[in-house]
Amino acid sequence: MAVTTSEFKTGTAEHFAKGLPAHLRRYVVDQDYSRYTPIDQAVWRHIMRQLKSHLAVHAHPCYVDGLQKTGIEIDRIPSISHMSERLETFGWRAVPVSGFIPPAAFMELQSLGVLPIASDMRTVEHLLYTPAPDIVHEAAGHAPILVDPAFASYLKSYATVARKAIISREDMDQYEAIRVLSDLKEDPGSTPNQIRQAEEKLEKVNRSIKELSEAALLGRMNWWTAEYGLIGDLNAPKIFGAGLLSSVGESRSCLDPKVKKLPLTIDCINFSYDITEKQPQLFVVEAFEQLESVLQELAAQMAFRTGGPSAAQKALKSRTVNTLELENGLQISGQLREVKTFGDAISYLAFTGPTLLANNCKVMAGQGVEYHNQGFGTPIGRVKLAGQWQDLSSLSVADCQRLGWQESSRIHLQYESGCLVVGNLKNMMFVKERLAVLTLTGATATLGDELLFDSSWGDFDIACGSRVVSVYGGPGDRDAFGETDYFPKKLIPRRIYSDETLLRHRLYEKVRGARESQITDAVALSRLFSEVMAATPSEWLLQTELLELAENAGLQATLGAKIEAALED
Repeated sequence: MAVTTSEFKTGTAEHFAKGLPAHLRRYVVDQDYSRYTPIDQAVWRHIMRQLKSHLAVHAHPCYVDGLQKTGIEIDRIPSISHMSERLETFGWRAVPVSGFIPPAAFMELQSLGVLPIASDMRTVEHLLYTPAPDIVHEAAGHAPILVDPAFASYLKSYATVARKAIISREDMDQYEAIRVLSDLKEDPGSTPNQIRQAEEKLEKVNRSIKELSEAALLGRMNWWTAEYGLIGDLNAPKIFGAGLLSSVGESRSCLDPKVKKLPLTIDCINFSYDITEKQPQLFVVEAFEQLESVLQELAAQMAFRTGGPSAAQKALKSRTVNTLELENGLQISGQLREVKTFGDAISYLAFTGPTLLANNCKVMAGQGVEYHNQGFGTPIGRVKLAGQWQDLSSLSVADCQRLGWQESSRIHLQYESGCLVVGNLKNMMFVKERLAVLTLTGATATLGDELLFDSSWGDFDIACGSRVVSVYGGPGDRDAFGETDYFPKKLIPRRIYSDETLLRHRLYEKVRGARESQITDAVALSRLFSEVMAATPSEWLLQTELLELAENAGLQATLGAKIEAALED
């Protein structure tokens, strides 16, 4: 059923953002359907006609059916609001975003069953392929395959794992450089010098990356599956990756025998990719169910699953905000500055800059970034209490009373690692009736001759726990942590059109009107062709649409021949 004009004009950011966490709502925008020009609509129609014809044969069998079921039409750019209603029948929904959004936000949305769709439309100059996300890629690429339950399940699982990945500062610099370059390439007003400078910046950033982060490895897996994946027989695979499904050129060239086809295994993360070039090899999965097993094989190696000193070292090297979770569920979020170890265990953690303590991804009272705005440090491990090594996190209120701990009590904590903490008890916080945070005044913390904390620095808060069982990217309570200094929200500016371009818009609108009104009059069509040739003789897409009208009117031998000759020129 066709979507009415009124439906194409609905869908505000406020409407789409309902039910989303606050830190994700800011990336949601109005689709603003009025921004799509007649040229945008013609580009969409041309791409979709080319793709549907080819992909009906060469894509995964659910593709063509998925177009219809997810509310994607061939003749006009889809309404994301209408798509969202259709996707809800498959356990998903859609929201419009502007261009690139942070990978962590993108993945968190997908993990919630929300498909972010870049609402911008590629220009006719980048009709075959654009490095920037656009509605062709996001809507016509990703959405149709979601009708397959196994793939939809994998995509949510992947997003859940990917949002836990530790991302490095170099990753962020690379992401920002790619975003700037992609936006410049899509902006008709960009100068060659601006693009060259952006390319040089990206090359410099790429050279600075010496070690691949977890996020980079997950990015490679996503590229070789959800973006550029093939499925089925290794010798005659079908397409399911959105990057291929949305590229008129590469959806054809990818099936050429010259492009090496490899069975999908975890080894795909050893293959880099270049978003500006066609890929020299692609990976083929036998069935969508196999994607989950490869994903879990990779996840088993990640810090959020392994924990311990090696996981903490990944966070330390990243120079970004991460969360370290202790065995009792206490979460410490911030940028790690130092990790001290004792044997094969962690003995002391130090964070720099805003830090928070959370439980179950909710900041604990008085333990937010406003309080720990200059950093945070804590010993962890067992302490000697009543002559025995014990976990502080195992103590109940009654246990603390038996130890004689009350307000202003002088407390000595001797850690198994050698760390010694002495101070006056100010406060105890319990979670599920077990000690979680111990606050001391007038405290000092030492490890041998090293001073870890001095009483002049203020109150000393101790995270009560013995082991770091999980380390993952981003803060535990994202809303409470607030916006970090990276990944600010950016909107692609509204294009400003010259008088010449506005004339082109009017001509495209006339041709579209003639098609929708099913005009077959030879005189009217010939007059329209003359008008086009007088104003924009090199506008090949407009002439292609006119040729279609001439053929529909049975004018191949007359008007059609003239248009074909103009196209040849």
